[in-house]
Amino acid sequence: MAARLRVTTVDAGPFTMPKADLMYGARGTITVPSTVAVIEHATHGLILFDTGVNHHVADPEAAESYWGPGLREAYGAQGFTREDAIDAQLERLGHRPADVRYVIYSHLHLDHAGGMAYFPHAVHVAQHDELRHAWWPDRWTARGYAFRDYRDCRDFEFLELDGDTDLFLDGSVTVLRTTGHTPGHQGIVLDLDHHGRIAFMGDAAHLQEGLAKNVPMLSDWNVQQKLLTYGRLRHLDRSGVRVFFSHDPGHFAALPHDGDVWD
Repeated sequence: MAARLRVTTVDAGPFTMPKADLMYGARGTITVPSTVAVIEHATHGLILFDTGVNHHVADPEAAESYWGPGLREAYGAQGFTREDAIDAQLERLGHRPADVRYVIYSHLHLDHAGGMAYFPHAVHVAQHDELRHAWWPDRWTARGYAFRDYRDCRDFEFLELDGDTDLFLDGSVTVLRTTGHTPGHQGIVLDLDHHGRIAFMGDAAHLQEGLAKNVPMLSDWNVQQKLLTYGRLRHLDRSGVRVFFSHDPGHFAALPHDGDVWD
């Protein structure tokens, strides 16, 4: 019998930045991925978890107007190319953007929702308060959102959640609310036939080291909520769920990519 779920990953936004940008008080520079999970569901079709960086950022001039002056350099995205964008990555995997049925967002920051406009026919799954905050962010978190990522997407079909959800009522894809980095951050747990339960947790923590040391990110929206989420992540690990963060290089290296698939 065919596996209910198959998953692979791609890096849809490599960044090179000060490590302190991802973990308060850290030193040195780090190159990190922006992990997108490409999930094939036997019943519900092709699903994405996050969409990486928009292709306009590959062009230095276009990035100035798309993200804003200086942000391409501030995020260390100079190494991002047109081939890294999720629409090109899907083509490389043998899929078309039109094949995508669902897009689940950890949150709507510019390195996670950059590909929203590529998928006008999909159902876009986000927490209700994340959508509200992305459209009208607090001043100290506004830099993380790129309005152009979703400026022309108001007519898309959004499934707005308020908490944890068994997405298809079959236990295959469970959405968990993991606030702190943003007001409506969420992650997913996949129940794989041969690889057990794995969790894609976006920026619920940025680095495994940060979780281990209980250190948040300087620009987290709410540190108290972030540390409560850290507790939930530890509980997932104790429960036998393998947890993966979007920007941890070691996590990405351990995941299937470059043609490999887990089921």
